[in-house]
Amino acid sequence: MFRRRPRGTDTPSEPHRTPLTVASYNIHKGQGIDGRVDLMRIAAVIEELGADLVGVQEIFRPQAEMLAARLGLEMHMGVTHTRLEGPYGNAVLTRLPARWSGVFDLTHSIREPRGGIRVDLILPEGLLHLFNVHFGLRIRERAAQVARLVSQHILHADLTGPRVVVGDLNEWFPGAVGRALRGELAGPRHRRTHPSPLPFFALDRIYWDRVIHGEGFRVHRSRLARVASDHLPVVARLQLPRRAAPERPASPD
Repeated sequence: MFRRRPRGTDTPSEPHRTPLTVASYNIHKGQGIDGRVDLMRIAAVIEELGADLVGVQEIFRPQAEMLAARLGLEMHMGVTHTRLEGPYGNAVLTRLPARWSGVFDLTHSIREPRGGIRVDLILPEGLLHLFNVHFGLRIRERAAQVARLVSQHILHADLTGPRVVVGDLNEWFPGAVGRALRGELAGPRHRRTHPSPLPFFALDRIYWDRVIHGEGFRVHRSRLARVASDHLPVVARLQLPRRAAPERPASPD
């Protein structure tokens, strides 16, 4: 398993490689605050982000395919359930090649189906494990979902590289979700993203492994982004570490 860095040991002076821009965006099925469904507006906002990786929530598969074709990106779809309009869930749009992608279920009890998608991306330094999730609306539901995400996915034994988690966590006020993720990962101070015209709630988040150096984090507040969806996208500028040296067995006494 990839060796994690203890808290407080990531310093700006440590050499890093590969700048990477990661974003998270709940597109609300392409429906803007004016009631119009306009995928071209969503595509234009994503272009404004200049991101290498975008985790998208509340998206239909045909919409994800259209955005990928429009933007010249690879697309990985994580279907949580099927609606009348088609397969629905989360997607990852990326400029980077992927070795593997897989979907996981986070549905709690009889609540609305929820889930996530993991994409293992290929970088010169090795693999980057990206998790894109969308949590539920109830406090207990979210607490169960983040516990499952951490124990069954973020701490999975087959992870060989650093981890990044993006998504709409639906945590309206500080609570169990943020505490659980900060127990394993680093992340910025929460920024308000919803509702987009005048945000009050920090629903959309990005967290990253402590071996990754976070250079900046922002909410994208362009005029178009304030109209295209009811969420504003968030963007993190990261620096990936050099490839970790393999662990060596202890020398015999």
